[in-house]
Parts: sequence; C-alpha cells; structure tokens
Amino acid sequence: MPNSPLTPGIVPARLPAAAYAANFSDSEPALDAHEARVAADRCYFCHDAPCMTACPTGIDIPLFIRQISTGTPEAAALTIWSQNILGGICARVCPTETLCEEVCVREVAEGKPVEIGRLQRFATDVAMAKNRHPFSRSPATGNKVAVVGAGPAGLACAHRLAMKGHAVTVFDKRSKPGGLNEYGIASYKATGGFAAREVDWLLQIGGITVTCGVKLGRDVQLSDLIRDFDAVFLGLGLQGVNALRAEGEDRPGVANAVDFIAELRQAADLSKLPVGRDVVVIGGGMTAVDAAVQSKLLGAETVTIVYRRGQDQMAASRHEQDHAVQAGVRILHNAAPLRVTAEAVDFAYTEAGPQGLKLLDQGFALKADQVFKAIGQTLADVPAGVTVEAGKITATPAKVWAGGDCAAGGEDLTVTAVAQGRDAAEAIHVALTAL
Repeated sequence: MPNSPLTPGIVPARLPAAAYAANFSDSEPALDAHEARVAADRCYFCHDAPCMTACPTGIDIPLFIRQISTGTPEAAALTIWSQNILGGICARVCPTETLCEEVCVREVAEGKPVEIGRLQRFATDVAMAKNRHPFSRSPATGNKVAVVGAGPAGLACAHRLAMKGHAVTVFDKRSKPGGLNEYGIASYKATGGFAAREVDWLLQIGGITVTCGVKLGRDVQLSDLIRDFDAVFLGLGLQGVNALRAEGEDRPGVANAVDFIAELRQAADLSKLPVGRDVVVIGGGMTAVDAAVQSKLLGAETVTIVYRRGQDQMAASRHEQDHAVQAGVRILHNAAPLRVTAEAVDFAYTEAGPQGLKLLDQGFALKADQVFKAIGQTLADVPAGVTVEAGKITATPAKVWAGGDCAAGGEDLTVTAVAQGRDAAEAIHVALTAL
C-alpha cells in the first residue's frame, strides 16, 4: 500500500533487516524422524477412528500414523495423498485443532491429542524430498476437461482427472497457480516457497496444462469452454470482498486484508512492505488473524482485531486467536465500525437480539493509521448460466461442475476445497466414461 499524506504512519523498514527472517520463519517447526516416531507411538490406532471421520478428505489417519511408527513414512505419504493430493500444505494450514485432533481419543481423555497435522507434514515432506511423483496416469481417454481456478479445488480436480487419463487445461486469472495456498495464507505457515513447490510436484503427474492470466468472463466465456471441452470444473474461489458499510471506508490507509496478505506473500523483500504504526483489523476469521499477526511481525506497534460478535462466534479457531494474542495482537469483541477518520476508527458496541445485531449508543475510538477489512468474501463475476444462492454456486449448466469456496458447502478451508475438487473429478470421470 503506497504511503499517503493522510497516512504518514504507513512506512516500510520498521524493523532491523535481520528481524524479518526471524519473524517470518516457520511457525511450527517440522518433526525429525525420532520425534515423529515418538509422536506416532501415542496413537491408539482406533478401529472406528473419529479422527478419520472428522477429516474432510477422509484420510486413513490411523494407517498413516502406524506407517510412520513402523519407519515407512513414504508409505504414509501415499496413504495421505491417495485422499488429499495437497496433504503437504494442508498439514501446515489446516485447523487440525478443530477437526481431526479435536476428536482424537487422546484429546478427549488427556487434553493432548496425537499431533496428526505435524505427523502428516513429516510424512509428506520426507516423500516430497525424493522428488518422485507417486502416481502415474492411466492410458489417455481422449477427453478434454477445463478447470477454471488453479487453487486447491481446481488443482485437486485436475490431478485426479489427469491420473484417470483425461487431458486437463487449468485457467487462472493470476500470474501464478496455487490460489489460496499461494496468495491467501500467512507467510509463516508455508515458508520457503512451499506452496509453489507443491504445485510443481503435483504437475509431475502429466496431462495438465496450466494457463495463467486468463480470467473467466473477460478472456474466455463459460459458453466457450462448454463448447470446446468435454467437461468444465469451476473452482473460482471467492474474489469479492464485503464492504464495511461504514463512513470513510474509502479513505487512504484502508485496504482489504486479502490484498495485503497477497502482497506480503509475493514480496521479495519484506522490509520494503509498508505497515502502519497503529493497525486495526475488522473481522473475526482466519484472514483477520493472518493480517493482524503479520502486521505485528512487520513492526506495527499496536494491532487490534475488532469483531462485531462474541468470541465464541469468531470463525478463527481458539488456537489461532491464542496465537494472535501471543504475537501481541489485541482482540476486542461485540463492536462494529461506524466511521473511519484520518486518525482513528470509531466503533459502537453491539448486542445480539431477536432482530439481529443491534448497535448500542455507547462506543469507543481506536487510533489507526492503517485499517484492514476482513469481514468475508463474496463470489464475484458469476458466469452466465450458473445459479447462485446466498453467495454460493448451487447449480450449473450441463457438463459443468463447481467446488471449493465458490460452491455450496465450501468452508474457506483448503482441505474442504481439496475434497470437493477430488469428488467433482470422480463425478466428471463417471460422466465421461459413461458416454
């Protein structure tokens, strides 16, 4: 975000040069082989495995942990990838504390679950280091499938289709594939360019052509894809950002949190990225937490998240909320923005009632030279012929499938997007081979 006369506090290089590498290092260091064996030995290998049921991709968690415990991490990785081809990034960003680990028998009995996420990362990292793709393609079917969106849903769909012998062309409007994994998560969760390396590894399956810089509705129409391909998958994500509906939200110094995160993710030198002295983030989800924590890591002196409802209603998990607080971020609840001025954001306290959220007469002001909006994203540029309800795709024309955040059931989680992309690929394969 460029510096502005109205926002003199937004400047680069707030920290010594060496601080950036330290602040944005891996937030969850990888297990070594011994640590992984010890962690795996805590698993009870439950027959009815509640952790497996809680995983959106249905990974056989007891099996892959047993494979680690017996010293075969590459076999464990194959177990993971057979259900979740993006298991490496999911191990880093998936909120395991509210999914598989939350229902772990060890968590229920002792308050300390088996470290499923870290074990998944160990297995996939070991196997990826071999730089050998574990799957091969079936004989070519002669079918062509277009995938719109090179995010988790689109990539999972493309890989499964390619594995079954179909030729896949992936279109994405950005300059690099990866979607949310490349542009939308905190840098300290996926260091060393991991998201891009995982995409390169995934594409080793063959049969997938990625074409970037192509936007649906601008450079190509859905009707063109339906005409030229045997099937189409829409993994568009959520490109629009909800408005604050507060006075002054268009002032200099106010920006979308997703744009800030994307800029940070692509920055070659973090010391050149401007950040405010006093930052306010409005929202309660993972995007709000990622923007707030990274603002602090860039050198902001005060960072405050303000959410309009109570703590229990925040979309960000309690684990992520605690991480933000530990990083020095303050979180305030039950307050909504009224106006943004040159120096502050004015808030009103809120109260939930039968008619919805009510603004109270009492309020407060927070000093701010930089404000990030993180109050949810919406589906933008809806293609003709697609039915949208409550901001999600619920129906598509013949030959067209949809999945990920843009579709009904999408939960703003990489792992859910992968599951929907994979399942759509299976449905497309059935439809194509039934012809």
